[in-house]
Amino acid sequence: MVLFPLCKLLSDFFRWRRAVLKVDTHPLPLSLEAESVSVVRDIVVGSVEEQQQRLPLETSWGAPLVWGDSDGSAWRRAEFAHRSVRTGLLTLAVGPYGHFLRRFLSSAELYFLPGNTVVYYVLTDSPRALDPPTPLGPGRELRVVPVAEMPGWERLAQGRMALLAAAIKEPVRHEVEYIFCMDVDQELVAPVGTEILGELVAALHPELYGMPRHTFPYEHEPASLAHVEEDEGDYYYTSELYGGLCADVYAMAQACSQLILQDQEKGLWARGLEESYLNRYLINRRPTCVLSPEYSWWDSALAADVPTRRVVSLGRQCDSLEPQKRQEQDC
Repeated sequence: MVLFPLCKLLSDFFRWRRAVLKVDTHPLPLSLEAESVSVVRDIVVGSVEEQQQRLPLETSWGAPLVWGDSDGSAWRRAEFAHRSVRTGLLTLAVGPYGHFLRRFLSSAELYFLPGNTVVYYVLTDSPRALDPPTPLGPGRELRVVPVAEMPGWERLAQGRMALLAAAIKEPVRHEVEYIFCMDVDQELVAPVGTEILGELVAALHPELYGMPRHTFPYEHEPASLAHVEEDEGDYYYTSELYGGLCADVYAMAQACSQLILQDQEKGLWARGLEESYLNRYLINRRPTCVLSPEYSWWDSALAADVPTRRVVSLGRQCDSLEPQKRQEQDC
C-alpha cells in the first residue's frame, strides 16, 4: 500500500525533471495503411505538444521564463519586430580562451538576434588574433577593446565584472540599448532571438534546473558578501550568459565587482567565484527575464533535457573529456 504511491511519486519527479519527452521511432511495415501512419504521427506530435505545454513559462514573481519555441517567445519577437533595437554582445577573449573567438563570432553571426543590429565587443589581450577580421553581415559591427593579460581562470573571474562595468561606462552605453555578456568558449547552435531582451536577464544553470534548492552551490561562508541564507534563492543562475538594458547590467556589474573587491581585501573568495556574487545580486534584485537552460547548455549526465539546444558551452564539455578527445574537439 505504501510502495505504489512512493514509486509513482519518484516516477513523476524524474518525468518532470527531464524537460522533453523522448519518443523512440521504429521503421513502419510497408503494409501499414496511410491513415494508420497519420494516426501514429498525430499521437507523437500531440505528445510533444503536451510536453511543451507543461514547461513553466513564468517565475513566481511574474517574470517570463523563456523557451524559444513557446507562444510567449513568438509574441515577444513580434513585439520587437516593430522596433529598431541596437544590442551589444560582449565577450572576454584572453589567454588560452582566445582560440575560441572565431568560432564564437561565426556562430553569433548565424544565430544571435538574426536580422537585428548587433555590436560585438571583444575584450582581448591579443587584438592581432582578429587579423584578418571575421566577415560580418549587414547591421553587424566589431569593437576590439584591448585589456591587460589575465593569466589563470581565477584572475579572469575576479576581474571580469569590473571590466564589464568599465566597458559599459565607456563606450557601450553610448552605442547600444541592450548588452549581453557571454563566455567566449560557447557556440550558438540555434536561433537566439529578441525573446531574450529584457531589463535584467539571467540564464538558468542547466545542471541545477529543476533540482532541490539545497543542491544549489550558493556561498555558505557567513563572512563572505556572496553568502546566501538557507531560506533565500529561487533558482541558480549561470555566469555563462546574462544581460539586459545597459543601465541595469552596469548596476549589477558594478555591485558585483565591489563585493568581490571587498571580499578580496578580507582574504575571502567565494567558492563559485564570480558566479556566486552574480547569484547573490540576483536574489536581491530578481531578473525581469529568466532564460531556460536552452540558452546555456552542455553535454552532461546532470543537464536537463531541453526542447532545443541554443547555446552550448564548449568549455564545460571539454572539462570532462580525455586529452585526445579535447584535441579532436579543438578544446
